[in-house]
Amino acid sequence: MIDGRTLWFPRSAQKVRLAGIDSCELPQWAFDAKRRGESAVLKPVPCGALAKAWLKRMVGDRQVVCLLGEFPDRDGALKGRCVADGHDLAVEMLRVGWARVETGSPVHSHYLKWQRYAMSARYGMWSTYVLDMDEWRAKAIDRSLARRPVADSNLIAERKYEITPPFVDARRRASSSVR
Repeated sequence: MIDGRTLWFPRSAQKVRLAGIDSCELPQWAFDAKRRGESAVLKPVPCGALAKAWLKRMVGDRQVVCLLGEFPDRDGALKGRCVADGHDLAVEMLRVGWARVETGSPVHSHYLKWQRYAMSARYGMWSTYVLDMDEWRAKAIDRSLARRPVADSNLIAERKYEITPPFVDARRRASSSVR
């Protein structure tokens, strides 16, 4: 695994990106929407690392078969639909909430169905405040794995697009409630 949407096949030295989905980049952080105690600071969640870990877990030692497109993307990866033991890896990533349907790609209706399912259940990144991946790629200056969560907290505060609950809700929510 290279990240939460890209597989590496060492025998053919080929990089394959799962078609139709996008996931957090490895150094990208999200923030848990649930407050812990009296703290005003939201708990950081390594969404890129968790997306990669889930994809790695899904593949395990299973044989992966990919139906590849003809042209590589800007990073040299071929896009394709990949299956392991009869499970579409893109669907599995959408189902558990560690991917979203890719912006501007032709969308399979069942991909949207699984994304809506994960969103309504608040699985994976849908339970966090996370910056849209395209916006993160455009704004993130430091893309090293040593990137600190505060850098993404600042980007989220200035965001243009929301793909998860409004971040402003986190700032407006009362720190405690009396029942």
